[in-house]
Formats: sequence, C-alpha cells, structure tokens
Amino acid sequence: MDNIKNYTVIDLEMTGLSAKNDKIIEIGAAKIRNGELSEKYQTLVDPKIHIPKRVQELTGITDEEAAAGADMDEAVMHLIEFIGNDEIVGHNVVFDYSFIKQWAANKKIPLQLNAFDTLKIARKCLPAGQSKKLEDLCEYFRINRQNAHRALDDAVETYQIFEKLKEIAIDKGLTIKSAPLVYKAKRQTPATKHQIERLKEYMVSHNIIDVISWETLTRSQASRLYDEYLAKYGRK
Repeated sequence: MDNIKNYTVIDLEMTGLSAKNDKIIEIGAAKIRNGELSEKYQTLVDPKIHIPKRVQELTGITDEEAAAGADMDEAVMHLIEFIGNDEIVGHNVVFDYSFIKQWAANKKIPLQLNAFDTLKIARKCLPAGQSKKLEDLCEYFRINRQNAHRALDDAVETYQIFEKLKEIAIDKGLTIKSAPLVYKAKRQTPATKHQIERLKEYMVSHNIIDVISWETLTRSQASRLYDEYLAKYGRK
C-alpha cells in the first residue's frame, strides 16, 4: 500500500440512483501525485431534466444552476481525459463508475477502469461496528467536512480517507489491490419519433404537465413513461 502514490479520486452527484434513467449533475476529481493533491477538476453538468427536490435539498444544486453547467458529453469526456491511465479511487466507486460507463456505452466508447474502493477497504481495515459512510469516516479520521454531497469536496475527503486507510493497512500487514470495475451497460437508443408523438398526444389529452428532455429521451425511458401514465391516468 505504501507504493500507491499516483491515482485520481472521483465523485459524482446525480439526479437519482439509476445509471440507466438518471443523469450526472456534478463531477469532481482530484489527481494525486506522490501522495499529494496536485490537480483538481470540477464542473456542474446540465442534465437536461428536472432535478428532484430531495436531490436539490441534499446537494444544494438547483435546476437553474445545473442548466448553466457544462454539456454532458464535454464534461464526461474531460473527466475521462483527466483520469488518463490512472487507477481511480472512490467511495462505493462502482456507483459513480456506472454512470460514466453508461455514458460511454451510449457513445460506443470503450472504457475499463481499475479502482480502489474506500468503502471496501474501510470494511477490511476498521472495526465492524464503525459506520463506513463517507461522513462517518470523516468524523472517525477527524477530517473537516464542509460541503457535504458536493462532488469535488467529497472527492478530496475520499483522498484523505484513502491515505488514512493506507496507513492502517500497512500497520496491520494487509495487502490491498485495485480491481477492474464491473458494470454491464447496454447502449441506449434515442426514442423514436412515434414514441415521442404518442407521449405528447397522451399528455395533452390528459392535461399532464411533466418535465421531459425530449432530445435525450431513450426508447426504454419513453416506453416506461408511457406505461406509468397508462397505469395512473388510464387509456384515452
């Protein structure tokens, strides 16, 4: 563990928990060289969909702020370039990776990253009764936590936690290695013209007001949304 000195820590904020249906709204990344923070990347991302109230309250990111953020394609591609050939570090990192992988699959871009997961390492290094949530690990290691659930702040805190866990692993004689991240992402295709027309017609006929990003709507999302409307409002 003492020779792991160069890596990139990532953290994302999203509109929800599903990589297939939700969108990234903020990206934070910290490049570490010789164990020290050397470079940062942070940007808000325009999801082109409404951010649920609970997510706005959790992150403090409003629809208006996100809408003024970077284009999704540019932001994620910049993140991938920022990572370069580094192994990545994250807390429950496969969750963040799933959103990047889904984007890459949609763009037909091959992507495979290796990672150290501070959640898994904490489970290996710390007492069973110690909470492994990011905020609780910050308290455990006396790391100042100012802007919870903001991507760059969480990434920097994860870096600090990782360095602390490395020390514990060394003291305990534990060997911790990075591992390939696994998330099966199937390419999502855009909604068809017929699907969009059918949805719009149904919404008008039932006076449904909803925030939908028509330009990013996928076939599966359109089908699911139509089925949800049918279940709630019935047929025409």
